Amino acid sequence: VQLQASGGGLVQAGGSLRLFCKASGSIFFNVNNWAWYRQAPGKQRELVASITKGGTANYADAVKARFTVSRDIAGNTAALQMDRLTPEDTGVYYCNAEIRPIMEGIPTSPREYWGQGTLVTVSS
Repeated sequence: VQLQASGGGLVQAGGSLRLFCKASGSIFFNVNNWAWYRQAPGKQRELVASITKGGTANYADAVKARFTVSRDIAGNTAALQMDRLTPEDTGVYYCNAEIRPIMEGIPTSPREYWGQGTLVTVSS
């Protein structure tokens, strides 16, 4: 199973971007929880937002009321809508998913997967 992230880019402060992440693979799988992390230059990776299989979303204080995390009905794609961006939102954004591969029709133990990261740059 692989996660492919997309949607990053350069935007001016106050603008918006929408990130996407798609899970795909040659085997059947179920996605439990999705999460988005970011890593600013010189800083540690931090959790930005998450959404459970049931649709419950949580956000870091720094992005509440500006970012919205979502997932499609099938659960294989997640999105992060980012509004009113500031230069402090600059960083590489990573999608993360807890996935249960299905082997011979039986869900196996959940595993954590990461996307490759997509760069978001917010200019002042």
